[in-house]
Amino acid sequence: MVDLYYIEDDPNIAFSVKEYLEQKNFKVTICVTLTQARQALKEHVPTFVLLDWNMPDGHGDNLCQWIRSNWKELPIIFLTVRGDSADIVSGFKSGADDYVVKPFALEVLYSRILALLRRTGNVAEQYLSCDGIMIDQNRHTVSCHSEEIALSAMEYQLLLYLMQNKGKTVTREKILERIWDANGNYVNNNTLTVTMKRLRDKLYQPECLKTVRSVGYRMEDTI
Repeated sequence: MVDLYYIEDDPNIAFSVKEYLEQKNFKVTICVTLTQARQALKEHVPTFVLLDWNMPDGHGDNLCQWIRSNWKELPIIFLTVRGDSADIVSGFKSGADDYVVKPFALEVLYSRILALLRRTGNVAEQYLSCDGIMIDQNRHTVSCHSEEIALSAMEYQLLLYLMQNKGKTVTREKILERIWDANGNYVNNNTLTVTMKRLRDKLYQPECLKTVRSVGYRMEDTI
């Protein structure tokens, strides 16, 4: 299923696009302000972004630039009434992959989305997120509310394993086996405790990283 964010403040257009694409097995989330879109993107990276230019709290080109600076490969299509050549050029300079001018045919928009996805694939699969914490698995980087965080190799592996099992309680024994024992580094429980403490400190004590007493740990979205 294609997970799509549509940043649009006109409820009629937003509903029409959402209804049509959901019939094509898309999951469509509507964001009616740029602020709402930024927050949504910090919590979860979608497969695709549709973006209007004129929004109640600013211009879509600023959001497009911000998206591109954080997720370089994430597909973005401008969907806007602004059809002057200067606007179209500006949209592409801001980082958009395509530009569709209103009014538009839903069938044409759908075809453009599919064409772009054929070239890019599901970029979102390289990202794991929980609340404001995000891992880019291709670049092996971690960010917390858009701030890049430097982790040690073991801290990164610990966070990655917990994120891969988000919503599940992972036992201390399983973590030790997966992260340390599998690499020939046989350590005791204290090593895990110390590594977890350092990880939490670097991530500003996130609420989404929970201790399950006498069992292990679990990551889950809290907002």
